Amino acid sequence: MGSLTVVGTGIQLGAQLTPEARVAITEADEVLYVVTDALVALWMERLNPRARSLQDLYAEGVSRRRTYDAMADEIMAAVRRGRDVCAAFYGHPGVFVDPSHVAIRRARAEGYPARMLPAVSAEDCLFADLGVNPGAAGCQSYEATDFLVRRRAVDPSAALVLWQVGIVGRLDLAPEGDRSRLPVLVEYLLEFYPPEHEALLYEAAPYPACDPVIEDVRLADVASAPVGRLATMYVPPSERRRPDAAMLARLGIPETHLR
Repeated sequence: MGSLTVVGTGIQLGAQLTPEARVAITEADEVLYVVTDALVALWMERLNPRARSLQDLYAEGVSRRRTYDAMADEIMAAVRRGRDVCAAFYGHPGVFVDPSHVAIRRARAEGYPARMLPAVSAEDCLFADLGVNPGAAGCQSYEATDFLVRRRAVDPSAALVLWQVGIVGRLDLAPEGDRSRLPVLVEYLLEFYPPEHEALLYEAAPYPACDPVIEDVRLADVASAPVGRLATMYVPPSERRRPDAAMLARLGIPETHLR
């Protein structure tokens, strides 16, 4: 009757693909994938000769929303043909990936079995490479354009992760990146942080033999920094929030027990 399994390839080529995801790819009747470069595409097609890319659905001047809907349409067309379909996406298939969620919702609504398997995301790599514990002070995570247009409030006592800063302000394809709106992002961040506060520009290593890209930069200098197309910005806390004495009393927690 057709089915859908959505998997992630992880960030590093081959090294972060889970055994469960590998089986889903190799045993599928059809694999539809979105990955980052030609080498990863070649690897996918060696895992399953019935694999094909959805990358050509991207086009300059076309909103990513329309592209994501087109990807979900392609995935569902294969499922409706009675195929056991594997849709594979770079990183984690449920993290900053819209067509995976759309396709699963459509498949389940039409009565097809559909599932998503977990994978390694860029944020997982960031926590490991930067030595960050998101539970230490909390962590806010936003797509950079959404962060601006919705004027998201920032808690400076918690960490802040901003995705896709290399294309902030762009809703269509920008294959070379677009840094032209970075001054707007900096202006907004400076409403919450001092200009000398240090942030990190981060790109996970795409291959096991490579090192991640990690650049220290003052917030005031981000607009002139070498921000890559795939860069994520990590802004550490700039202050420490004191615990609420009344809440500590209600919970029966001595302040000396807190870090």
